[in-house]
Amino acid sequence: MIRRSIARAAWLLSAPVALCAQQRVLSADDYVRAERFLAVNTNRLVFRAGVQPTWLADDRFWYRVRLPNGTSPMMLVDPARGTKTNCVTDAAACAGIESPNGNGRRVSGGGTRAPLSMSPDGKKGAYIRDDNLWIRDVASSTDVKVTADGVKDFGYATDNAGWIHSDRAIVLWSPDSKKIATFQQDQRNVGEMYLVNTTAGHPEMQRWKYPLPGDSIVTMIHRVVIDLSGSQPIVVRLKMPADQHRSSVCDHISCVDGEFADVQWYPDASKLAFVSSSRNHKVATLRVADVATGDVRDVLREVVKTQFESGENVPNWRLLTASNEVLWFSERDDWGQLYLYDLTTGAMKKQVTTGIGNVVSIARIDEKTRHVWFMGAGKAPARDPYFKSLYRVGLDGSALTLLTPTDGDHTIELSPAGKYFVDTWSQPDVPPTAVLRDAMTGKQIVALETADITKLVATGWKPPTRIMVKARDGKTDLYGLLYTPTTLDSTKSYPIINYIYPGPQVGSVGSRTFSASRGDNQALAELGFVVVQIDGMGTPMRSKSFHDAYYAHMGDNTLPDQVAGMKELAQRYQFIDITRAGIWGHSGGGFATAGAMFRYPDFFKVGIAESGNHDNRVYEDDWGERYHALLTRGPGASDNYEAEANQSLAKNLKGKLLLAHGTIDDNVPPDNTLLVVDALIKANKDFDLILIPNQPHGYGSASAYMMRRRWDYFVTNLLGAKAPTRD
Repeated sequence: MIRRSIARAAWLLSAPVALCAQQRVLSADDYVRAERFLAVNTNRLVFRAGVQPTWLADDRFWYRVRLPNGTSPMMLVDPARGTKTNCVTDAAACAGIESPNGNGRRVSGGGTRAPLSMSPDGKKGAYIRDDNLWIRDVASSTDVKVTADGVKDFGYATDNAGWIHSDRAIVLWSPDSKKIATFQQDQRNVGEMYLVNTTAGHPEMQRWKYPLPGDSIVTMIHRVVIDLSGSQPIVVRLKMPADQHRSSVCDHISCVDGEFADVQWYPDASKLAFVSSSRNHKVATLRVADVATGDVRDVLREVVKTQFESGENVPNWRLLTASNEVLWFSERDDWGQLYLYDLTTGAMKKQVTTGIGNVVSIARIDEKTRHVWFMGAGKAPARDPYFKSLYRVGLDGSALTLLTPTDGDHTIELSPAGKYFVDTWSQPDVPPTAVLRDAMTGKQIVALETADITKLVATGWKPPTRIMVKARDGKTDLYGLLYTPTTLDSTKSYPIINYIYPGPQVGSVGSRTFSASRGDNQALAELGFVVVQIDGMGTPMRSKSFHDAYYAHMGDNTLPDQVAGMKELAQRYQFIDITRAGIWGHSGGGFATAGAMFRYPDFFKVGIAESGNHDNRVYEDDWGERYHALLTRGPGASDNYEAEANQSLAKNLKGKLLLAHGTIDDNVPPDNTLLVVDALIKANKDFDLILIPNQPHGYGSASAYMMRRRWDYFVTNLLGAKAPTRD
């Protein structure tokens, strides 16, 4: 090995001077030009976008958008009259309408007190102090301790999922603001994670509970209901064993703004419905508890071979107590569908949605008219399967109606009574348009805004190109985005860089809505590259079988699809030099990047793996056990995670690899990267490493530095040019 290194050095020293003379040199101005395509510079050039309605009691609403002249006038919309009024030019029409700052559900408790989780009536707030739950009366500013037996590592409403740990209270208030559903979280004897800051003198150690796949003891929750209606709080423990710290929508029991996921109150607060998920996410059980007695009964169970999920962050099951039914979500026919069940017997009454495509999220249910509104994807054959649209269907499965007829990815804002909705749609290469529609028919009532990107386009900006390629099987369509330099010369040859996030919970592309900047993809392209994002098999929003493509084989990371797609693009676009292929990603993308360099060492020449969960035995338990199954031991000391861990393949490295990690990353602990470093050293492989002191998962204040180093690394090692020199 030493002789080969000496020989290579001698060759470089004797290389013709002309070779060095031909090397392209990038200047600081080249980087400044690339920076023009970052969000901080592009977003401010988009106007008339982002319509967010503030609804009034009579179904009217107002909104503001930023105009090119720098103003943001209030616009008042009257659905009944079909009018839109500028409150600056017609102040009389807007008389009496206040412009509040909004009333969030979570507010500061003041001083050092933890944030409050506010009751629906806004009169009380729940928070944690000394492992117990407290209630603050907003009007009197008095505090009441409502639990007394909380202790360290066995506290109430605590927010700790290993990779998330905060001081907010995880609760769900009843509609009448008199009861709270929460839990006592048992983390006693659960394994800990440790991080140490970098400082002069004695370092400080962070330690917190962080269960790992295969641990015999993991976090459990004891469900409780707290009744605040009397003179003294009453804590009712549900009569059931402790539940797994799991939900059916994310790898935490709180997926949106601290709210308790998979829990729903009956309207009269007499009962509580909730879903218990098994540790491996293969079994989901819907249960109903009597909150006065604590008695619990099982309603129905969903059992799957891989992992069950019921939606995106918000579960897609809903109580219909007026008819004693529950609307349940399942992918049992390979698509996300809605089913109607009897809430007493647990018997299925009707499959509500059918056919190809998914129910993405439930928007509204009208129990009187027996209709449900939902966002769906992949149900319109002529559209991109990732574009979301609003549909209405009867609970008997009849009269499925598309309410957003335009081709694009839609977001909607329903009026409080559900009679109208603001519909905003766009595509990655088409700026957003917003209109007001009738919620029953989808008929347009008022045109609101169309985004103005004139100033953005004037800078030379261009959108990414939407692409479709075939997957590893040569049959399945994959979708993505392609970025090329705005100065592209199709007669020249450009290296290609794959930006990857492999899933399984999200893909590389992310949102299909319009965005003036998607990370630094276009900026990187400006330096002389083609950049591509491809959502491979194993990512969500398609069929269940598509999503489960590499279940229990996490090292796959969609890489066969990335390679197949990049090769197809190189055949389609002659300016792509497929012999100079690079790849980079962060977190799960870092895991995939290092895996790409080890599994396809002759294809990928340069990779940058940032903060990767390279070995999921060193990442929080819920994520790995959900998508890779429970850790099981095989013959000898091996287990079913070992072959998927990147350090097991590090000896295959041939190209240039840069590893990076923040030293106080409490999401993906830095040991993940150091295990790969250790394996590369033992294999006597050359690589590069950046450890960013005192920075978390996203690198915080050092993120711009890391981006610059990423650009330098690709410019030097993939483009074969010289990066700008700096003082």
